[in-house]
Amino acid sequence: MEKKAVWNIIAAAALWGCIGVFLKLLTAAGLSSMDGVALRSAVAALLYGLFLAATDRKALKIQPRHWYYFFGSGVCSLVFFNWCYFSAISTSSMSVAAVLLYTSPVFVTLLSALFFRERITSHKAAALALTFAGCVLVTGLLPLGQQSVSYLTILYGLGAGFGYALYSIFGKLALRQYASSTVTFYTFLFAALASLPLSGLPRHLEALADWRAILGGLGIGVLCCILPYLLYTEGLRYTEAGKAAILATVEPFVAALLGICLFHESVTFYKLLGMGAIFLAILLLNRDHK
Repeated sequence: MEKKAVWNIIAAAALWGCIGVFLKLLTAAGLSSMDGVALRSAVAALLYGLFLAATDRKALKIQPRHWYYFFGSGVCSLVFFNWCYFSAISTSSMSVAAVLLYTSPVFVTLLSALFFRERITSHKAAALALTFAGCVLVTGLLPLGQQSVSYLTILYGLGAGFGYALYSIFGKLALRQYASSTVTFYTFLFAALASLPLSGLPRHLEALADWRAILGGLGIGVLCCILPYLLYTEGLRYTEAGKAAILATVEPFVAALLGICLFHESVTFYKLLGMGAIFLAILLLNRDHK
């Protein structure tokens, strides 16, 4: 079961790596970063809610006293980290934003040790060190002067990493009471309710008629939200939150490759070296499962 969980998490991360492609379409249609967050959450909540209503109505039932699980996973995590992540893409590039996002394993590992008493093993510590080194190399922070990354981009990236980490914590707590489908749906619902008033989406309804907004909205809502969150949440049930966060660093590979292949983003020796360090971290962590 744990092996299947690992593949679920890796598949989820690969789908998340495609976010930047659909975000570019939304931006081209005239939508902002927060508009993208709201559209992603609203599309996911609406479509997945209708699916559950038709196939598994029991999954829609929760105890009102557990609202804070989904406020944490939906608002504190999904809305906050998506806004930071989309803003980082807008101020930099897909690959830089994705790798900065994956400072999240550091936050997840520390929070998991605090709340779930997960052990910080030697393999996990080494994997974290390699992941951090990979982040530094891919962003061009080392060697100095290889790539200009603004302090604002770094701040957005670290905010995305912390927000993403919170999903593993609140998701793990919610899974003690509910199925992964319930956790996933209410995460989207709370995120949509919080992000729609903060966005300018209601004032940009005409932009939603643009084919780029339609394609981008469906892609970012279904392929980059519903499917990966279902996969990741189910995987999180059978593996430690810290391990799941490090395994999910496959996303920078997908984001970086798509950025290079589709948008002609620059590729350097140090970026490749950083990607290699992250890949090595995943292999090292995999030994911890054996």
